[in-house]
Amino acid sequence: MYIEDQLAEIREKIAAAEKKSGRPAGCVSLLAVSKTFPVSDIMHAYNDGQRLFGENRLQEAMEKMPVMPPDCEWHLIGPLQRNKVRKALEHGFALIEAVDSRKLAEAISRIAGELGVTARILIEVNVDGEESKHGFTPDALSAEWEALVALPHVEIRGLMCIPAPTADPEAARPAFATLRRLAEELRARGPLPLPELSMGMSHDYAVAVEEGATIVRVGSAIFGKRTYA
Repeated sequence: MYIEDQLAEIREKIAAAEKKSGRPAGCVSLLAVSKTFPVSDIMHAYNDGQRLFGENRLQEAMEKMPVMPPDCEWHLIGPLQRNKVRKALEHGFALIEAVDSRKLAEAISRIAGELGVTARILIEVNVDGEESKHGFTPDALSAEWEALVALPHVEIRGLMCIPAPTADPEAARPAFATLRRLAEELRARGPLPLPELSMGMSHDYAVAVEEGATIVRVGSAIFGKRTYA
């Protein structure tokens, strides 16, 4: 019952954070990050009512998606190489969360047009300015915004970020607040409503909810410690 117990605790903490910050109950979606975990573990979460899952690696996701029930919703949350865009779009991810450059966004738009689909994406923002991190800096995103909005075959649903690692969840609050304010600024420029903010992971998701997250990405707190081959 480990996974079921963990899901119950996380749902309670999300609800408490929604209430604490004066947000409507149920406004935050829990994305269960299932990378490296077997389908048997994912099915435990599914049987407990979880339907939203996130995978970092395209190949791993492609192996899991066909054997899970069809009412699951999948997000691709890891870096996506431009030469794998077509495969990602063909496999029907509900959201590609980590679009970290204009070139990638342009490739997604072009290939989506060839496939006759509209790709739903989030723009990844490097809120801390770390050189090793993927994503637009806030200034770069502001400068590129009109070009991104003009892409014909993508729907920009919002922004996402991964703050610098820290043991103290409160230390991530400024990064989450930065992403929220950036979304507000871009929303004011129009024309997109940008309803989604994907931020917060296993150790800091409650703080992210308090700062406006609509999607929290939680893996190890649900499934346990990962072991990498």
